[in-house]
Amino acid sequence: MKMRIAMFCQSLISDWNHGNAHFLRGIASELQNRGHEVRIFEPQDSWSRMNLVQDAGPAAIEEFHRVFPKLSCTTYYVDNLAVPEWLNEVDLALVHEWNDPRLISAIGNYAKRNPEIRLLFHDTHHRAVTAAHELARFDLTAYHGILVYGHSLRTAYERRGWGKQVHVWHEAADVRTFYPRGSKQKSGDVVWIGNWGDEERSEELREYFIDPVKRSGLRAEAYGVRYPDAALQKLTAASIQYGGWVPNFKVPEIFSRFKATVHIPRRPYTQALPGIPTIRPFEALACGIPLISAPWQDTEGLFRSGRDFLMARNGFEMEKHLGDVLNDPSLAQSLSASGLETVRSRHTCAHRVDELLDIWETIQPAMSEAVEVHQ
Repeated sequence: MKMRIAMFCQSLISDWNHGNAHFLRGIASELQNRGHEVRIFEPQDSWSRMNLVQDAGPAAIEEFHRVFPKLSCTTYYVDNLAVPEWLNEVDLALVHEWNDPRLISAIGNYAKRNPEIRLLFHDTHHRAVTAAHELARFDLTAYHGILVYGHSLRTAYERRGWGKQVHVWHEAADVRTFYPRGSKQKSGDVVWIGNWGDEERSEELREYFIDPVKRSGLRAEAYGVRYPDAALQKLTAASIQYGGWVPNFKVPEIFSRFKATVHIPRRPYTQALPGIPTIRPFEALACGIPLISAPWQDTEGLFRSGRDFLMARNGFEMEKHLGDVLNDPSLAQSLSASGLETVRSRHTCAHRVDELLDIWETIQPAMSEAVEVHQ
């Protein structure tokens, strides 16, 4: 069955401090490739989009359209919603959690009057644990289910009584974009790609990236946004080159120039939501670059620690692992091949679309028990 699917997100066009765009682009592309009609909606003045234009100019949006010509978006202002027009004859709507409560409510109200549509709320953030009052503003009574990107987040929803139809839907790599590039000449040793953010991992970045690079004298670069002056000074002191914002579709080219990369999860995920690695490890492994990670609990068995990537328990172990990978080509090749195998066999956007369509089947044809967010 070919479906009409609507996706509502903060932004698909902008990935400025907005990692959810990576996964949603891959899902939309895979759905289109299977013949489904995909309608994508995002605010004209979204936080990510506005910061992208301020940082990189309108050319960044133009470049997105050149790279993803099939991913056209309808932009809107929340004070001027046209939900009945947007959802006309739509079978399934995916509504991301980083949307205005007014939009979320308007889509729910439309579904109450049009029972043929199915609604899924998509949560890929830690706010359900760290800022539950923000999610309590959402009226999800007409939504048929919630998609969360880890079992620990599902537990948080169920513990708060936020609905029984909570489905785990992990992020994954868009392998149309993330695949190994053929560069054999490496200009650097290790690269970190990620945002500094709200001091959620500043100490971890120092311990697991900056200090090991400085002690070992490695050739290193860092890319991302929201780096305060103090952070830039730390990078400079360690002779780490800072590249600023880079569009996510250029990340595979950057990976191809380095011998290894590191993953450093934000503190809320390691402490409050174990088992959720976020999307960066999926994308790194899909590119075939050896990965060394700061500690996190793979409680769901997504990867094979020690085979797909190496886990460092502290900064000195990170330094040792980096040295081993950089000086042992057979180890580097083994990690690269194993990680790539795991992603391609389990964690691509095609796998997640299969899962999404299975979930769709569970809410067809009868409407499932409604879900509600409340304090």
